[in-house]
Amino acid sequence: MDQLNKPFRSLLYIPGSKERALEKATGLAADGIIFDLEDAVAVDEKASARELVAQTLTTRDYGLRGLMVRINGFDTEWALDDLQVICDTAPEAILLPKVGGAADIQRLARYLDNHPKCTRTRIWAMMESPAGVLNAAEIAAASPRMAGMVMGTNDLAKDLGARDTLDRAPMMTSLGLCLLAARAHGLICVDGVYNKFRDTDTLRRHCEQGRDMGFDGKTLIHPAQIEVANEIFAPSEDDLDLARRQIKAFDEAQAKGLGIAVLDGNIVENLHIAAARRLLARAEAIAKLQDG
Repeated sequence: MDQLNKPFRSLLYIPGSKERALEKATGLAADGIIFDLEDAVAVDEKASARELVAQTLTTRDYGLRGLMVRINGFDTEWALDDLQVICDTAPEAILLPKVGGAADIQRLARYLDNHPKCTRTRIWAMMESPAGVLNAAEIAAASPRMAGMVMGTNDLAKDLGARDTLDRAPMMTSLGLCLLAARAHGLICVDGVYNKFRDTDTLRRHCEQGRDMGFDGKTLIHPAQIEVANEIFAPSEDDLDLARRQIKAFDEAQAKGLGIAVLDGNIVENLHIAAARRLLARAEAIAKLQDG
């Protein structure tokens, strides 16, 4: 299943240097996993972490989950070594941090284009700087390999000098611009982390806010956050029932030569049917992931 067709309700960061965590992740209910070689790995563990992640990708079974490796940025001494080791495993996707513009994505795409084992490797972009947010549209369109964007709200808040407020008002402009860019180019867009992993009430509020904005899911820093994200970003039974009834009502209206239908006192048009079909497809992808 191509990454663009997979659910990403929950995208969990796993430190690439933690063998026990990498093993445990095979049994977690996260839709996707980020094998992290960047922020979660100490400088003196960079080399061993990339080797461990490479070994993990070739020996452990993560089922149908979406998998990606966050390498170190091109502004570091470790990026090319990361790519050299990880690309030999034919990775599903590379998550590039510190993306400031299209040139960063294109540089990674050229490397992947020249690697014989990376013909199907996708690119995801960390959106975590003011420059990256302002260039979101060109980043989204930078390469056919682009599959998604991940909001790096911690780094973004630092660079903005923004306060950590409950309603995340200081983040709304950045979140909205990246979401618009992703949707304009058919990409997945995943919301940033919530750092207080024991505070499930606020996590739930942030997930609901992200879902209502249109995000596909949320990045997570702890397995305890998976259940909430999976619940909030999954279509509810009421949502699915309405989608099915909208499609049925519209089909019946078209059979009568009508261009619109009326259901529960509301107009149903083509745009509603497109949204309904997307919702049903999302539910089907989630069910397939859980069965697999």
